[in-house]
Amino acid sequence: MSYQWDFSPVWRNAGPLLEGLGNTLWLSGWSILLGLALGLGLALLRLSPSRIASVAALVVIEFYRNTPPLVHFFWIFFGLPILIGVSMSPFTAALLALSIQSGAFFAEIFRGGIVSIERGQWEAGRALGMSEARLMRRIILPQAVRRMIPPLMERSFELVKTTALAATLAYGELLYRAMVIASQTFRPLEIYTAVAVIFFSVLFLASLGMRRVEHVLRRGHR
Repeated sequence: MSYQWDFSPVWRNAGPLLEGLGNTLWLSGWSILLGLALGLGLALLRLSPSRIASVAALVVIEFYRNTPPLVHFFWIFFGLPILIGVSMSPFTAALLALSIQSGAFFAEIFRGGIVSIERGQWEAGRALGMSEARLMRRIILPQAVRRMIPPLMERSFELVKTTALAATLAYGELLYRAMVIASQTFRPLEIYTAVAVIFFSVLFLASLGMRRVEHVLRRGHR
């Protein structure tokens, strides 16, 4: 029996799908920003001369890098309110889960980029009387960021795709809207195919943009 494809439900429900895409990008954007800030902080703690701070950061990083993100979604949404006595919206729970886990991955990228800078750069900055904070801000991080762009970009793309797990919390992102529409139209193949095309299009265009940024930074560095 041949399957008769019908994409008309996709066009009829383009509005809700685009609204879901907007929610996906909103969640992704905030998760990436918070994850980058948290990742940089964890990386600096990981490189701290304080053994307590370094070990504490390592525990957080390894725990979140080696546990499933879906567990974090459920635990933060259902478990954390029990501990703190405050209910949490699906968006807030998804944002916390994605930010913390992405922060753990970003931390290792930051740490790798920082330690890849030649020791002579550190010694030259200290010889000029720079504080560690100024040395990091003016010399080390600008060089390290150029090396970190590809892995940061790759991880950010993974985060965007992971936002689909927010559908399990009934947050109205793209996949959740697709699930609702598929259940109403009985056309799951067409709806989920459209979701795949939308994700591909967004991430492919973002990839082209990031490659352009990377090229400009490299050319400016030369």
